[in-house]
Amino acid sequence: MKKIVITILCFLFVISACSDSDDGSGSGEKPGTAATLAEQNILRAMEIVDNAVECYFEGAGMKMARYYNPYTGLRSEEVGSVWMYTSSIEAVNAILHGLKAHKELGNAELYNKHFIRYTELLQTLYENAAYYKGTYILTSYTQTKQWSVYAVPRGGDKGHADVVGDKNKNNVYDDQQWLIRELLEAYKLTGKADYLTEAEYLTDYVLDGWDCTLDNNGKENGGITWGPGYVTMHSCSNGPIVSPLVWLHELYKGKNDEITYRYIAADKSRKTASVKKSDYYLEFAKKVYEYQKSHLLRPDGVYDDMMGGCSSGDVLYETIDGRKYRAHTQLRDRVGPAISYNSGTMLSGAADLYRVTGDNGYLDDAKKLTDASFSHFAKAEPSKPGCYTYDINGFSNWFNGVLMRGYVDVYPSYKNAATAIGSFQKNLDYGYENFAYKSFLPTNLLVGWSRDKGNNKSEAMFTFAYAAEYATLARYELEKEN
Repeated sequence: MKKIVITILCFLFVISACSDSDDGSGSGEKPGTAATLAEQNILRAMEIVDNAVECYFEGAGMKMARYYNPYTGLRSEEVGSVWMYTSSIEAVNAILHGLKAHKELGNAELYNKHFIRYTELLQTLYENAAYYKGTYILTSYTQTKQWSVYAVPRGGDKGHADVVGDKNKNNVYDDQQWLIRELLEAYKLTGKADYLTEAEYLTDYVLDGWDCTLDNNGKENGGITWGPGYVTMHSCSNGPIVSPLVWLHELYKGKNDEITYRYIAADKSRKTASVKKSDYYLEFAKKVYEYQKSHLLRPDGVYDDMMGGCSSGDVLYETIDGRKYRAHTQLRDRVGPAISYNSGTMLSGAADLYRVTGDNGYLDDAKKLTDASFSHFAKAEPSKPGCYTYDINGFSNWFNGVLMRGYVDVYPSYKNAATAIGSFQKNLDYGYENFAYKSFLPTNLLVGWSRDKGNNKSEAMFTFAYAAEYATLARYELEKEN
């Protein structure tokens, strides 16, 4: 579970997703053609983002408020974490993907009118993400090195955020992974080398957190802890890096670019080796995927939260050849609950690994996880035949968007994912057509807003999640038959 130190919403709602048919292609009261639905989706995504940028962000430094109340016009003093800030980049990238799909398969006019301005917004968001960036020295499993990475809280100046905090807990690996994903998306969409350079640097940092210590059989213990100051291995600090590693493999496939990496030899000495980047990234994607599958997959087919159950929560160290290194911590227990995005990242990972390897094992995993996750996270609503409910407690509105993206990634190889994808389309359309207010959607898309206007603060990352979902659905509608 995403356990950053911020106040978690303390209520539980459910969203009902009604469907007049089970083909996953409807659009509320106005189904239209696929092209019409795709245009409607991208236009709604842009409307939500354009308004959100005006309401949540302040000043040239793009300081993002965590909440905004469209009924009172008040922006919260609480500033969004880097994870929340990244949700805005995610939404912009999703829109750029949707516009690109329109150029290739639909309405090129939308692309011509809007693509450049969203690439400019993307650049502005990236430049100001530097307010979350800071530098420190970390002792890991193989080295002691200085890193410049992203902190949970925003700093007062660019490059001066506190990335250490109490026992190195002010930065976590999953936050870097969500940024890596979006930086790679940004590079693929714009071709700007800075995005790729930063993505690879952060990838090196994340993989430096891989437990490459050896067990009694000489095999790596594996897994990436939640952060450099933690000992638990989380689904959210492993699953999200699988797809970006596959994308890096694809970017370097057929090229001779090499990477030098560090590893632990049988005598516990630290060694270096060089290998082609394309091979290195793909093999690491497979390793991380296998770690999560072997340690965190539940009997009911979805993924649990983390591996815990250690004797001490403090990071352990050992001295080898006179040098200090991080040591392995034995974890005994698989801990829940199952959260939708932990299955979503593994859906995307399986789909991407299948696409580049052709290994049917990944396809089989993707099919099973699609069916199991929809069964687990989407519940039939007795009072509304044909409807489903999704838990939106805490941060689940954003978590569920990651799950939806996983279904979209799996769809080309497993058409049964259409039913699950269609439920998200219905959710959004019902909320938009019944409760949209000043281009905001409520936390509960079927129930709507509170009668108490002061109780309608809207979480920034939920707003951007809705936009990202709409934009992803726009691309899905255009590409699903091609």
